[in-house]
This record gives sequence, structure tokens and C-alpha cells, in this order.
Amino acid sequence: MSTSINTLCKELTVGVYVIGVAHQERLHAFTAAWVMQVSFNPPLLALSINPHHYSYALLAAGRKCSVNVLGQQHLALAEHFGRSHTGNKMAGFRWQTAVTGAPILSDCLTYFDCTVSHFTEAGDHQLAICEIIAAQRLSSERPLLYHETDTMDKAHTLYPS
Repeated sequence: MSTSINTLCKELTVGVYVIGVAHQERLHAFTAAWVMQVSFNPPLLALSINPHHYSYALLAAGRKCSVNVLGQQHLALAEHFGRSHTGNKMAGFRWQTAVTGAPILSDCLTYFDCTVSHFTEAGDHQLAICEIIAAQRLSSERPLLYHETDTMDKAHTLYPS
């Protein structure tokens, strides 16, 4: 029976999301698994983001984002947006906007259109606390769960022995 931190953390039930960020005309998106609701009133989500990534700079400056829930059929999307990319990472996908102007992935199960309330430190990541401004279900299929992505994100290489 495995007791590695990586294996045990995969037991936490979390989904897989594409986070769309925007600042002025600059748009970007990245894959995230560390997203959760943290308040009913106001409706708040927390998402974890590496402060060294390009998306963090856009999120911190623009203070708006979308949280796009991926479905079982979206593993390739999760892989694509999970990679570092120097070109236009968003090209070839359909995007829309709602209230905030953050990019929303048209091919997702559900989206949450958000503004950033504040950030807080969380180890090697930052937590963005985001107020939900608008949300909509686009499909009723089953969400993709993080443990179903196996080693897609290479997280197993980050945990100490």
C-alpha cells in the first residue's frame, strides 16, 4: 500500500479547470486543480496559482478571471493549458465573455465569471480569492476529476521523498 504524499494527495476529490485571465488586451489560460468554494455570501471561490507564471501577472493586474469546469472528454484540453507555452496558447479554441470580460472557454461544462477580491500567500503558491459575478452551466456531462489525470501535471516530481 502506497503512502507517498503524491499518491495520498490524489485521494483529495478535486476537479480540473481551465482558468482564463485577462488584463487589457492580453489574454491567457492555464489548467488548475486547486479550486474550491470558500463562501456562500458573497459567493467566493479560491484558486491556487504559481506567482512565477505569466498568468499570475495578468490575474494580479487585471483582477478578473473565469473558472471553466472541464468534463471527462476534456483531458486533451487540460494537458494543453497545463503546458508552458510561448505562443498564443488560446488559439484554436472558442472563447466568449460574460460580465467581467475574462475569457470563458466555450467548450466547458460550467463557467464562473469572477473578480479577484484579494490574494494570500500559500507556500509556493498564491491563493486568489474571487467573487463570482456570473455563472452558467453549458453541459450536463460528468466533470473530470484530478485523480483521473494520472501524472499529467508531473506533480509527483515535486514532492519530497
